[in-house]
Amino acid sequence: MRFPPRIARISALSALSLSLLVGGPAAYAQATADSAPKVSAPAAVAPAEIGDICESKLPAEAHETLDLIEQGGPYPYPQDGTVFQNREGILPDQDEGYYHEYTVETPGSDDRGAKRIVTGEEDEEDYFTEDHYESFDLVDYTC
Repeated sequence: MRFPPRIARISALSALSLSLLVGGPAAYAQATADSAPKVSAPAAVAPAEIGDICESKLPAEAHETLDLIEQGGPYPYPQDGTVFQNREGILPDQDEGYYHEYTVETPGSDDRGAKRIVTGEEDEEDYFTEDHYESFDLVDYTC
């Protein structure tokens, strides 16, 4: 019976034994480092920072939305008041149900548009986004 040719491989254990005999632990460490594939880690993406916006600088439509939130509705869209998932991870991590979203009307838009107010559970913890959750500004009620 004929056996197919085999490719000679040195297992990690064999390489360790051989390197300890020939060059010691340092030689083994260098040999394994040289043979390891070079893999670079993906660049870390820094989370977007939350800015601030003075309440007085908000568009009039955002003020209307904040007034509706204060009154408890009624809201113009069925999605208003629903839980905001924070999938983008820009807002501080909180338990599910902590944040709620509300539409800010966009003049001339055929749909809800990109502007929203997202509220947290804390008093005056309101965030404004005009780019559909790509960035947020915390509403500053002191200016």
